[in-house]
Amino acid sequence: MVSSPLLSRVQRYHQAIRDALLEDWDPIGVRHFPEAKDEYDSYVAPIYKLLIRRAPKHEIFDYLWWLETQHMGLTGDRQATEAFAERLLTLRQELDADPN
Repeated sequence: MVSSPLLSRVQRYHQAIRDALLEDWDPIGVRHFPEAKDEYDSYVAPIYKLLIRRAPKHEIFDYLWWLETQHMGLTGDRQATEAFAERLLTLRQELDADPN
């Protein structure tokens, strides 16, 4: 069984990633539509796995870039995607620094 502190950590990570995907990334522009708040939920777990295994920025970028350009079929914005990959690394540092 999963311990309570571990479960709490996983939940905090997942919620923070979910929020960041919608508020900071949002390549299809749905953040202002309440019915689309779960639009990027399927990407939370893969990003969580990248973050907890301490994947380098380029791996996180590659996953995001694949999502944008291949999976979603968008043109992509390299600079914005690189900035968001950096944002996810900062998020990981923030969450790891907060023991609650």
